[in-house]
Amino acid sequence: MFKALRRCSLIALALLLPSMAAHAEDPPLVRAQNAVRVLHEVMQAPDKAIPKELLENAKAIAVIPDMVKAGFIFGGRRGEGLISVRSPDGTWSNPSFITLTGGSVGFQAGVSSTDVVLVFRTRRGVDSIVNGKFTVGADAAAAAGPVGRTASAATDAQMKAEIYSYSRSRGLFAGVALDGSVLRIDYDANEAIYGPGITPRRIFEGGVSNVPGPVVDFRDQLEEYTAR
Repeated sequence: MFKALRRCSLIALALLLPSMAAHAEDPPLVRAQNAVRVLHEVMQAPDKAIPKELLENAKAIAVIPDMVKAGFIFGGRRGEGLISVRSPDGTWSNPSFITLTGGSVGFQAGVSSTDVVLVFRTRRGVDSIVNGKFTVGADAAAAAGPVGRTASAATDAQMKAEIYSYSRSRGLFAGVALDGSVLRIDYDANEAIYGPGITPRRIFEGGVSNVPGPVVDFRDQLEEYTAR
């Protein structure tokens, strides 16, 4: 019985994957524009924004617009976005392009789209993503982040987390659990924007030039929302 149910769910998921991939894959500059939009809309939400002090002390911030979740019992999710890291002088780096993928099990059906924001509180997760791949919850402890004007509502479990994760779906904004999701550097998108042979470390350390406006806008908006 279980094998038959699993086979049916996998067939359903296979049928959904093409539309899932088509929905998730945007040209890099469109992705950058969407990330800027998501960050702006999230931070403008009255009493539901990411607490400012969390952003002020963040070591890295990732924004994944329109992450698609699809499934029937057994599901999957995929999204594409950007991540910037805080430089030693306190400014934000140019962003690297990333993908976020993961699986899930449970009573679910259909396709949904969610905006995701990840706030890195320690350098450990940042060091992993610089090397090309990072697993949420394995390479660094993660928790659904608190929302509101301050971080005082955070629980003890949340305060021990190295990453705070947030989602917005159908206008609702809240913390979200993403343990097991894999964050990877999108080398193809980086090459399209920065040129061939550019490593994530070089991007983060300021070794790129002629950065397109929408990509610069993402960095500048982080500067605005995290200014101490």
